[in-house]
Amino acid sequence: LKSITLSDKQICDIELILDGSFSPLDGFMNKKDYNSVIENMRLSDNSLWPIPICLDLNKEKAKEIEGSEKIALRDQEGYLIAVMNVEDIWKPNKKEESESVFGSNDLEHPGVYNLHNNMNSYYVGGKLNKVNSPLHHDFKILRNTPKNIRDLLKNLQHENTIAFQTRNPIHRAHQELMLRAMKELNANLLIHPTVGLTKPGDIDHYTRVNCYKKILPYFPKESTLLSLIPLAMRMAGPKEALWHALIRKN
Repeated sequence: LKSITLSDKQICDIELILDGSFSPLDGFMNKKDYNSVIENMRLSDNSLWPIPICLDLNKEKAKEIEGSEKIALRDQEGYLIAVMNVEDIWKPNKKEESESVFGSNDLEHPGVYNLHNNMNSYYVGGKLNKVNSPLHHDFKILRNTPKNIRDLLKNLQHENTIAFQTRNPIHRAHQELMLRAMKELNANLLIHPTVGLTKPGDIDHYTRVNCYKKILPYFPKESTLLSLIPLAMRMAGPKEALWHALIRKN
């Protein structure tokens, strides 16, 4: 099979498609789903989904895989992650996508800048057949699939669970909010930090995860779970918030 080497962002996306975090997505979006998301925040089957999840390619690679029914998707060391059934290859209107997702075309916005300057001009979409999960060499014990998390939550003290989504170290005020919410709702706590791509200038994830580990003893052990999510954030404001809610629901 012809191969595509995935970028760091694409590795984040493929992992969350394959492990069910991005359910109901079962692959990178085809053209029909992409257009539907851009126009009305829904997939072509009418499922709510606010952010396009696309595999971007340069012109040369798009031409190379033209006519291929299946392609191999690999990490940067050549490790095979999945095989894609190619459904569509197209050139999106980036200006239109930017206005839809970010409400702006201002390059000062990190998401707009990334779309126009770091993402390639063509998209390829299609269902994925998993071969291997992407490899991680750090914090392995803290990396859980949605199914793992659901199983781990069953072992905690309470029936209800609240979750805290973060891409920065936890502040004292955050800690107090979480503790009060746990008490008021008689709930477990899932601390669920993003360790994929965030925005330029953010603290690296190694430092942040070590901060989260240090704060754990200040929460009740029998009802607190720390788990990492390799999410490439888009910085898309309200649509990002809705997207995070769908991901955390999964």
